[in-house]
Amino acid sequence: MDFQLGLIVAGLTVGFIVGLTGVGGGSLMTPILLWFGIPPTTAVGTDLLYAAFTKMGGIYVHHKKNNINWKITGWLSLGSVPAALLTLWILHSIKTDITALNSVIKYSLGWALLLTSIAVLFKKKLLAISQKHSGNKFHTESRTQNWLTVAIGVLLGATVTLTSIGAGALGTVTLFFLYPLLATPKLVGTEIAHAVPLTLVAGLGHASMGNLDLGLLAQLLMGSLPGIFVGSMLSGKVPDLFLRNAIAGMLFFVGYKLVFMA
Repeated sequence: MDFQLGLIVAGLTVGFIVGLTGVGGGSLMTPILLWFGIPPTTAVGTDLLYAAFTKMGGIYVHHKKNNINWKITGWLSLGSVPAALLTLWILHSIKTDITALNSVIKYSLGWALLLTSIAVLFKKKLLAISQKHSGNKFHTESRTQNWLTVAIGVLLGATVTLTSIGAGALGTVTLFFLYPLLATPKLVGTEIAHAVPLTLVAGLGHASMGNLDLGLLAQLLMGSLPGIFVGSMLSGKVPDLFLRNAIAGMLFFVGYKLVFMA
């Protein structure tokens, strides 16, 4: 990948928005890479490792603040990592027809964006509903709750490996329903901790199939790392509702275009 200032600016912009709002980078970065003309397979593979590297710093910060429930992270990983490996095996099996593979990824990406836009838009309402109807049964973790967490991990593992989207917004929203009494910072920190091994495994798997552009990855990281730092510093100083509504609208538009107009 030749040097393109636009890619560094894209990384800077996405990193800034992630730091400011917590909205998952994959939801924004993968559609941007498609707009730059990057093939869907390369866009997903590169974005997965981009997400893994950028969120590693998030683990350090959230761990210092005691915002990670490592037990929940473990149950999620128990489902997501095997699901990611299985999805990679399936993708590798159909790799002979690259056109068909790109078509499957674009269609899956579109649906993931539509679901993510809804999750971003109604995140606070969904949280309020889950807390209102939680009842005493959610005060302690149960065996059923643990296996449901594994099931969520399976869903996230397949979705993230196929589209690079879902680890952030979708993962956090689904956890809201299972653990509504867990503080929001702990839910966010836990999902970030889970996202790193998932995106790393999925990203390395894509890299082994040739779906990685190291030059592209380097340019994105050049922009995103300072962007995340600045966005995190300004978090809370920009109207969150405005930003989330704007992002949800953009994700819905891109998703609709990929599913129904591609």
